[in-house]
Amino acid sequence: MTTPSEPSVGSEPSVGSERSTGPERSVGSAPSIRSSRAELLARTDLVGPELRAALTAMFDSWLAEILPPAPGIALLAVGGLGRREPTPYGDLDLVLLHDGKTADLASVADSVWYPIWDAGVGLDHSVRTAQQAVAVAADDLKALLGMLDARHIAGDPALTGLVREQVISRWRRTAPAKIAELQELARSRWRSRGDASFLLEPDLKDCRGGLRDWVGLRALASAQVLDLTPSMQQASAVLLDVRGELHRLAGRSADVLRAQDRDSVAEALGLAGPDEVLRAVNEAARTLAYATDAAWRRVAASRPAPRSLLGRLRPGASAAARSPDPAARTPLAKDVVAQGGEVVLARDADPWADPVLTLRVARAAASADLPVSAYALTRLATEAAPMPEPWPAAAREEFVTLLGAGPRAVPALEALDQHGLLSRLLPEWEQVRFKAQHNPVHLFTVDRHLIETAVRASALAAEVARPDLLLVGALLHDIGKGYPGDHSVVGAELAERMAARMGFSAADTAVIAGLARHHLLLPDTATRRDLDDPSTVQIVVSAIGGSAELLELLHYLTIADAEATGPAAWSDWKASLVGQLVRAAGAVLDGGSLPPPQPPSEAVLALARRGGAEVMIEGSDVLVLAPDAAGLLSRASGLLALHSLDVQAADVRTVRGMAVNRFTVSPRFGELPDPTLLNADLRRILAGTLPLDDRLRAKERAYRHAGEVSQPPPRLLWFDDEATDATVLEVRARDAIGLLHWLTAALESAGVDIRSARISSLGSFVVDAFYLTDADGKPLSESHQERVESALIEALAS
Repeated sequence: MTTPSEPSVGSEPSVGSERSTGPERSVGSAPSIRSSRAELLARTDLVGPELRAALTAMFDSWLAEILPPAPGIALLAVGGLGRREPTPYGDLDLVLLHDGKTADLASVADSVWYPIWDAGVGLDHSVRTAQQAVAVAADDLKALLGMLDARHIAGDPALTGLVREQVISRWRRTAPAKIAELQELARSRWRSRGDASFLLEPDLKDCRGGLRDWVGLRALASAQVLDLTPSMQQASAVLLDVRGELHRLAGRSADVLRAQDRDSVAEALGLAGPDEVLRAVNEAARTLAYATDAAWRRVAASRPAPRSLLGRLRPGASAAARSPDPAARTPLAKDVVAQGGEVVLARDADPWADPVLTLRVARAAASADLPVSAYALTRLATEAAPMPEPWPAAAREEFVTLLGAGPRAVPALEALDQHGLLSRLLPEWEQVRFKAQHNPVHLFTVDRHLIETAVRASALAAEVARPDLLLVGALLHDIGKGYPGDHSVVGAELAERMAARMGFSAADTAVIAGLARHHLLLPDTATRRDLDDPSTVQIVVSAIGGSAELLELLHYLTIADAEATGPAAWSDWKASLVGQLVRAAGAVLDGGSLPPPQPPSEAVLALARRGGAEVMIEGSDVLVLAPDAAGLLSRASGLLALHSLDVQAADVRTVRGMAVNRFTVSPRFGELPDPTLLNADLRRILAGTLPLDDRLRAKERAYRHAGEVSQPPPRLLWFDDEATDATVLEVRARDAIGLLHWLTAALESAGVDIRSARISSLGSFVVDAFYLTDADGKPLSESHQERVESALIEALAS
């Protein structure tokens, strides 16, 4: 966007090089447009199309007023205002056309641009002759897309008409040749922004299925490649409605639907709640994304298919089947063929007589990496027979093979879902379609997360003895999130029913149900329990009923689930903990025993013999050694917080009278600090010359977001039978700078010994598990637990 200090008028550098105030009435209208916009936005009855119409009329009238009445000029709106889709705080995209004969063009341009800048309205602008405007559109696809929406605002309408006629005519002639460039523009956006159909915080403008794709569809319609259907127009209206309210809410340009904004947007648009806003956006984006893909395929089908596309057909296809002839039909499966770059039904296919045909079509499409034609999907949706229950073995095999296709299964499953075929096969699926997630580590809606998990599981299928159970279990592991109650418990019941319907044996059905019931068992136990404690392994062995098969499948489901959740859900540290737990449980199942805890290294023993306070770094572990004394753990954890180190696990031992506190950490910023700095601060903390509490409070205030809402109170959960000779306390709370310091300080003040700790981060939340004993090394009594709770609540409240 051009700033007031850098006026620009297209290709004429001498024009507008100095500020000109222009006619007095133009500059004086800047305050009025600000107040007019404020008045419109204050009206709660103006939302959606009505708000856009009012903004369009306001800007049109104002711009027509500030354009001087000079001959041979015209003011065009392009972009959002050109489409009559302005947002409250979006930029104005304007083109000042002239016939090359206008006197004092710089003064005319300044008369338009400076009132806009003075009003605080964003502006993208250019000054061009009609010939220049057409030439720029011919060379620059982005400029062309804007000019296709050009709309006359004021001045000479003949200039506007000339430009529009030539731009549209040229676009219709050249559109097929520019489709590849249009596709690459879109795909570049998608790679960085993702898919608005499934994201929990989608960018309404730049995501796949966003408003830029709506502009692309309009361009293809202008080229007479497709017709804009009512469903496309309704989808774009949903995105525009939500985007308008985001602007109004933020008081500035805003394109990302954040979780914290959904309530306000829902209230403004009269929707039932925040989840309904997200669902409406996801559904609208899926409609536009699907229409975009279909349009591109239509353009591609109108030209000879490239050999690289046909070469992706099954390896056994004949040379004739790989012919670029779009009329050629290549067999892919029974009653399924490839034609014109799409998967279609054979001429004599009978969907009513072949209930497995739907799955066979989807599997063939995934295997050949080709889309299913819209006509074939419509036929299947209207003519296919219901699937028998239980499913025939052929149907189950097609379904498992489809899931095993990895990323190529995604468009095939999307196609089934878009036409209601997936919910027909799996009725329970309907409850998770576009279902919002409320855990901050998740990126996707529930339905897309399940598909992504199956995709990730397909890459791990060779690691397990029963890949079919892993793939189906991955698809169904969170199916309970669409229903009331604990999603693992409810999901196990649903998965059992669905697996039985698919025709799995009773034993296999129990395993699939077990995957849904226990899909969080390994990551939760590994990150919240002491892996050196025999009770920890026994928790896992008992939960899985001693099944080595279920343990193996849970291990790889855990990996697939975490990778499909988002980057915050998986790390090398978590992977190592889960792997350690699986190996320990496997050893017990094989009749072996747990390996003994790893002894301290020689370097640690040497430091312990020497005495004194010392910090050392081993890999991602920070060890703090000091003479054993009350309060050491809280001060050591405070030291780490002061240096922006997030603690993931803590182990407390005593060696030769020295406390050896081992912390597994990750730097919040950059790399691990210099041990020299850590040692210097540790000595100051122990000597009482560094005001640790004050420094941590100041650090927390510096990181706290302005206007941050009050946080829910922490939850304290006690587990009396999940540790050997200790009591486990879980503290579930929102993370904060120095939180572990405050917690351990409160525990120490309550007279408990902290044997070990596990700190698990889940986005902005943590689950801290402490293994506690009293002064005699025994588990805590009920009265002692009450004293601990009081100390923790008081510490966290202050």
